Amino acid sequence: MQILIIEDEVRLAESVKRGLEQSGFSVVMIHDGQAGLEEIEINHMEYDAIILDLNLPNKNGLQICQEVRTQDIKTPIIMLTARDTVEEKVAGLNSGADDYLVKPFSFAELLARIKSLLRRPASICYTKLQAGSLIIDPTNKRVWRIDHEVTLTGREFSLLEYLVRNKGRIVPREELLSHVWDQSFDPSSNVIDVHITNLKKKLSGGATNDQIIKTVRGVGYRIDS
Repeated sequence: MQILIIEDEVRLAESVKRGLEQSGFSVVMIHDGQAGLEEIEINHMEYDAIILDLNLPNKNGLQICQEVRTQDIKTPIIMLTARDTVEEKVAGLNSGADDYLVKPFSFAELLARIKSLLRRPASICYTKLQAGSLIIDPTNKRVWRIDHEVTLTGREFSLLEYLVRNKGRIVPREELLSHVWDQSFDPSSNVIDVHITNLKKKLSGGATNDQIIKTVRGVGYRIDS
């Protein structure tokens, strides 16, 4: 499971990160509010929970939480703050946070709260994704390109979905291997290239001049919006 930490106190964030990694989690750490919001907007499907500080540079935790919930992103959020007042707690929960933890806190308590949130039934509501003439239905695992449905294998679908969710940026081969395949997969394998080639053929109907997936040689792959 992967956790996103948005916390500008670097030593605290690093301490929490180490503890979570020792507990078996994968962790991404960001120290800026605006950067944190953008990461949630782009990659929220990659995270099982978010640890969000209230006081952040460029955009505070309340604003981030409100904007995230307005976009119907339902990833569980634990809000951190140094203010132990009823008003602050109410504001945090009303902004859309699932839980609230006051600094200083014990890592054991934070871990217990994360595990409690992760035991809740999943409530994320997936909507259709689009990139140009390409439409993906993540719920029913269906794909359309220029009004024609395209039949994909499960692995091809996962690969395409990840590229679309990261549209507009180059996704390195190593990142695709770690997110779509097992992280221990041999990075020298050509499995990515084989699947990308098959995807290109299926999505273009065989037309070599109509490729929605762009290959950036020596780096990775990109789908434009």
